Amino acid sequence: MNKVIKDQTFEEERSLYNLKNIEVSKCIFAGEKDGESPLKECENVIVKNCDFSLRYALWHTNLLQVEKSRFSNLCRAPFWYNKVIDFKECTIESVKCFRESNVININSCTINSDEPFVRCNSININNSFMSGNNGFNNCKDVVISNSKYEGKYSFQYCKNVSINNSTLDIKDAFWHSNNVVIKNCNITGSYIGWYSNNLILIDCTIESIQPFCYCKNLKLINCRLNNCNDAFEYSDVKAQFMGENVTIKNPLKGLIEYSGNARIINSDSKYKCRCKIVKI
Repeated sequence: MNKVIKDQTFEEERSLYNLKNIEVSKCIFAGEKDGESPLKECENVIVKNCDFSLRYALWHTNLLQVEKSRFSNLCRAPFWYNKVIDFKECTIESVKCFRESNVININSCTINSDEPFVRCNSININNSFMSGNNGFNNCKDVVISNSKYEGKYSFQYCKNVSINNSTLDIKDAFWHSNNVVIKNCNITGSYIGWYSNNLILIDCTIESIQPFCYCKNLKLINCRLNNCNDAFEYSDVKAQFMGENVTIKNPLKGLIEYSGNARIINSDSKYKCRCKIVKI
């Protein structure tokens, strides 16, 4: 049985350091002493209905469950170097919240954080809202479902990502990404997917400035493109989409099949176009 720590306030550094098999309930981590790392090097920890405003709240933890808790903007870099952590119905306003951690489950959470996920592996996010720049950079094995994400420079250098039934308001996203599948999503933002490899979009609606340039093995399946100018420049692409106010510019090779309204630009190109473009 876990030891229960309840209805207490902690403000000193390492106040609950190196504890195992504990449940922390209705506690406040804040105060004038402004102590760092209150729960560090802990194992098998349950956190419920707590409020955190101290830096580096949960580092080097193993087997962590957090429910209905709040991490304020004073709680900088709260979750680093962790293994197997679950968050449910939490509000996280801390910058640089998840880093160098493995097996992260997020369900019904709100996350407002610059650099929210960096160099993390095995992330599963469902029914959540996220905002912040530089999210998911250098992350691997990511699954996002029924969620919304807003932020610049996201998903860069990521690998093995699946995003389903979600809304993405992004800029400069998926640059240098590898093996990304986006399905049934609404995507708005500029310069999407540059230098990516194996980026696949299925049943998506996309509005973008200069999307999908310098891509390798790019695929669009049954998508809708609205107000997309200068798309596909110098990309190896196989695309099938309905277009409205779209310009296709200097694709490198492959096959583009479109219906609706699209204008083709094959001029001032550095490379010879070997892409077949067909209106269907």
